Amino acid sequence: MKFQRIKAIAKKEFLHVFRDPRSLGLGIAIPMLLLFLFGYALTLDVDKVPLIVWDQSNTYASRDLVSRFSGSRYFLLKRYTDNYRDIERAIDRREALIALVIPADFDRRLVAGEKVPVQAILDGSDSNTATIALGYAENAALSYSRDVMLKQSRRQGVNTAFGLLDVRPRIWFNADMISRNYIFPGLIAVIMMVIAALLTSLTVAREWETGTMEQLISTPLKGPELIIGKLIPYFTIGIIDLVLAMLVGQFAFSVPLHGSLILLVGMSLIFLTGTLSLGILISVVTKNQRLASQLALVSTMLPAFLLSGFIFPIDNMPLVIRGVTHLIVARYFVTILRGIYLKDVGLDVLGGEALFLILFTIVVLALAIGKFRKKII
Repeated sequence: MKFQRIKAIAKKEFLHVFRDPRSLGLGIAIPMLLLFLFGYALTLDVDKVPLIVWDQSNTYASRDLVSRFSGSRYFLLKRYTDNYRDIERAIDRREALIALVIPADFDRRLVAGEKVPVQAILDGSDSNTATIALGYAENAALSYSRDVMLKQSRRQGVNTAFGLLDVRPRIWFNADMISRNYIFPGLIAVIMMVIAALLTSLTVAREWETGTMEQLISTPLKGPELIIGKLIPYFTIGIIDLVLAMLVGQFAFSVPLHGSLILLVGMSLIFLTGTLSLGILISVVTKNQRLASQLALVSTMLPAFLLSGFIFPIDNMPLVIRGVTHLIVARYFVTILRGIYLKDVGLDVLGGEALFLILFTIVVLALAIGKFRKKII
């Protein structure tokens, strides 16, 4: 294997990339577009849940309860109503996700020390959001109930033991519970995998379709030299994408990097080499640009989005699907990125995932080199 031949192929591929704006757009502009699009649009946070209230009591106590909801960042009070028909209409039109119905004898029963049922009606068509909103509502009601009990105990001069247990939660790694901090590292992995495989899936197939492969075959160029030479330009573009993605996360979305930058870059370069090699392998096997691009999308985008743990928790998947996820390389890179970004962990924790990345890269690169033949078939 001679460096001059690799350099010549890399130069040829660089010239093709710079002469074709679509290749540059696919390699740099589209990843940035996807980062901003998903970064702003994709969120698991449930804030400002639209709320409608039917306060049949209309007393100080009932208004105090409503203020626990309207004063929270989790709820947005849309309006009051005085009948169930308006509640049903508001939920049907998505004007409200939750309705709070306070009974007419709310204040009287509180003063008497009785339990008071307060109805919360939720739109269950969006089950995940409804479950989270119900949790918010239960916490608000529990907080109000606890305060009422303490006030009544003090008025009666009772030395109650209620409240002696003072739970003070402390959240590690993502103290503000912002879903973007959790999503963005995984988003980098998914976009890198999809774009890298798409970029290189067309390289060898293009040579066959344009007829230039016959000229390359007639030269002393060897298979490993061709594969490595074609990887170099797209590896450079991948590094640019990685740097831009990290800058976007830091300055546009304020996603903090708590771990080692060196470890992050090192693991990313290994993953990048593996995904680029996967695209080359697809291109070598198919020898057709359209088929190669379609196969690259199917083999990278769908597994990366659905089976990597990027959005959907792997532990909640059926047992068979959980077993399949162990074959998805994006799963391991998503775990590595989140571990470095959020938890500042190293290879002592992420060693297994790092080993899988290395093995994946070696195997796929070896397959790409081994599958290429200097023959016209």
